[in-house]
Amino acid sequence: MSYTTLDETRIKDLFKQAFVELLQERKDLFYKLVTDAVEDFALLNAIKEGEDTAMVCREEVFQVLEGAP
Repeated sequence: MSYTTLDETRIKDLFKQAFVELLQERKDLFYKLVTDAVEDFALLNAIKEGEDTAMVCREEVFQVLEGAP
């Protein structure tokens, strides 16, 4: 049985190569991952911002959404 030793630099190079191949072959997967992360970050910021604002009743929210004065 033969064993191959890989140094840290070689392992890093192999991971980089595999990652680049993944990006090239599965752009759709990477795009979905990045978009989901951006959406999650935006939602988190909206929640934090909402915690610092005054509460409103449900009717007021729907009036704004429906464009009523």
